[in-house]
Amino acid sequence: MSKAIRIHANGGPEVLTYEDTDPGQPGSGQILVKHTAIGLNFIDVYHRSGLYPPPGGFPLIPGSEAAGVVVEVGADIDWLKPGDRIAYAVTTGAYAEQRVIAADRVVRVPDGISDEQAAAMMLKGMTAEYLLRRTFKVKAGDTILFHAAAGGVGLILGQWAKHLGATVIGTASSTDKIELAKAHGFDHVINYREQDFVAGVLAITGGKKCDVVYDSVGNDTFPASLDCLKPLGMFASFGQSSGPIPPFSMSLLAQKGSLFATRPTLFVYNAKREDLEASAAALFEIVLSGAVEIKINQRYALKDAGKAHSDLEGRRTTGTTILIP
Repeated sequence: MSKAIRIHANGGPEVLTYEDTDPGQPGSGQILVKHTAIGLNFIDVYHRSGLYPPPGGFPLIPGSEAAGVVVEVGADIDWLKPGDRIAYAVTTGAYAEQRVIAADRVVRVPDGISDEQAAAMMLKGMTAEYLLRRTFKVKAGDTILFHAAAGGVGLILGQWAKHLGATVIGTASSTDKIELAKAHGFDHVINYREQDFVAGVLAITGGKKCDVVYDSVGNDTFPASLDCLKPLGMFASFGQSSGPIPPFSMSLLAQKGSLFATRPTLFVYNAKREDLEASAAALFEIVLSGAVEIKINQRYALKDAGKAHSDLEGRRTTGTTILIP
């Protein structure tokens, strides 16, 4: 038997229960993995609360990223073997000591990257990759705005965007978070509790505004984020930690400067195996180069996942958090 966190109904952190589970045996194209570290992400909260419907219904094992060691390999797999270190970012199922997973959804972890780093960066790091390299191809001289700069994606994306030569502006809610973001690539960080972030962006850019806004906050930052964009700028809404953006008229984009808007997700961007491999390879390369550093800011035992969720929702965490089986 294996231990896992399961959800039997939507609710608060208290619905996360630590239970015995049977991970099963790998079938054709599958592997059995023993987890060594598990990532914590806001999408886990969305699945728990009901903001996102539970894939496959209840009971649900949440969790979207993890790293571990291959225990057993199913039929028709010739590129993995027991003992290989792997990591992944998928929809659900990571909050477990062991699990069976499709082999084509995992990647090998290279030497030089620890299991904890891999678990902490797969979903967040590949999110940063597709946002910077595919949703809007950031280049030297671009100016970007990223909300929640001290969050897990923000601390990776800030470093990566700075490496690409962009001017990186962020928003955060406290002095500590501002300093943390500035230590991770952000040139300017606006305390949105003390200053209107639109006014802050206008002051920083001399009225020129930004080429792209990356927004995982949602309701609280919309539509003000649009006022931070240059004409023909891109609004990339990739999360909704404060609640979903309400319906709006497409004519608003015209009024604000013929803007582009998109709602991307990692799982669509990396749905093809070749895209997953390319995204992970780019992430591993930038981390191994030293241009992006992956730090673990909080660790919780897997059995304490409820406490981790409470702290994440209460904005008592910064950067990256992992669960230890």
